[in-house]
Amino acid sequence: MRLPIIRASSSSITKSNPIITLSHDESNTPRFPFNHCTHSCCQLKPTSPKCKSPKLGLKWKQYQGINHWEDLLDPLDDNLRWEILRYGHFVDAAYRSFDFDPSSPTYATCHHPRSSLLNRCGIIGSGYRLTKNLRATCGIHMPTWIDKMSTWTCSRSSWIGYIAICEHRKEIIRLGRRDVVIAFRGTATCMEWVENLRATLTHLPNQAERKDDIAPMVQKGFLSLYTSKTSKQASLQEMVREEIGRVIKSYRNEPLSLTLTGHSLGAALAILSAYDITTTFENPPMVTVVSFGGPRVGNKSFRRILEQNGIKILRIVNPDDVFTRVPGFAVSSNESDVEGNEDVHVARLLGWLHRRVEEMQLVYADVGQELRLSSKDLPYLKHGDVATCHDLKTYLHLVKSFVSSSCGPCTQKTINRMWPKAWL
Repeated sequence: MRLPIIRASSSSITKSNPIITLSHDESNTPRFPFNHCTHSCCQLKPTSPKCKSPKLGLKWKQYQGINHWEDLLDPLDDNLRWEILRYGHFVDAAYRSFDFDPSSPTYATCHHPRSSLLNRCGIIGSGYRLTKNLRATCGIHMPTWIDKMSTWTCSRSSWIGYIAICEHRKEIIRLGRRDVVIAFRGTATCMEWVENLRATLTHLPNQAERKDDIAPMVQKGFLSLYTSKTSKQASLQEMVREEIGRVIKSYRNEPLSLTLTGHSLGAALAILSAYDITTTFENPPMVTVVSFGGPRVGNKSFRRILEQNGIKILRIVNPDDVFTRVPGFAVSSNESDVEGNEDVHVARLLGWLHRRVEEMQLVYADVGQELRLSSKDLPYLKHGDVATCHDLKTYLHLVKSFVSSSCGPCTQKTINRMWPKAWL
């Protein structure tokens, strides 16, 4: 496969702050940075690729998944690659902004003010303005003696992400609509890990059980983080509803999209938020989820509601990442697999096991369209540990290097050559 060579200039990058400039012909066009990967092999050389951002225009719904990304995933369309990486950098900004230091007086809060968060995280001139900080609250009350041992272990509420609205005129034209991003980081605090371990399914509020099917259910811990609140802190659900309600009212007369993106726990919260938005607001804008390394969230009835509500979900999955295969057990997308098994005894055994696991509320269903990218395909990643396989930067590098299932991944040399078109 012959790849095009695209010329690049080195005038806009410095060694101390290697910001990658993505520009139209105008000098004030939004720019996005290269995500600094911990792997030395992933680092770009100090050359400054410059290129025109892909103009989505009237095709924007296609890249937001209106046709479930048909003919765009294998081989991976370069414009879609650009969009996936762009949203991945919004998630990375949520990580970079979070105070991970338990000894810090500002632990579990955001380092930066809203007005400068994106710029300080390297997303310079993105065209987006951050309008709302988001916090998640744990619904578990720890025993008093644990609370006295260490305050950081029992920090119930923590900064989890933000909402940003595209307000740059040229970027709105490039995208073909005004885009709203809701970005979530992954698990960071002790209490969030505790919620992650609450793996059983629980009923969604205001969803009745059907006569011919089980009621829609989601992972208990994820729902708790989304809906829990304190006397002083609103729930994540309330914050999302308030801001999205304001956005829909403000921009009701123009093309609008809601793009929810997150990594790990953030991917699960993105799906729950998408569900909540589409069930709360009448005739909402197009809702798309772009998730990285996300766990399972709910059962097959929950999946059916997501589909009925028109939510488009693109799950970027590394099969070597164990976190994408938990919690619980996944049912096949083909629900007749058990009944159609030729071996009657095997079919009965599988059916019995399925019923027992279902009674334990541990039967989950994968959702959305999957983009499967294996770290084993890359020599410098195939021996990585569990953390490396799950790391957001690993996912972004896999997206950068993937061509198609019938073609091996790009070498680092080729990536550097084709970089401007793929936005690395």
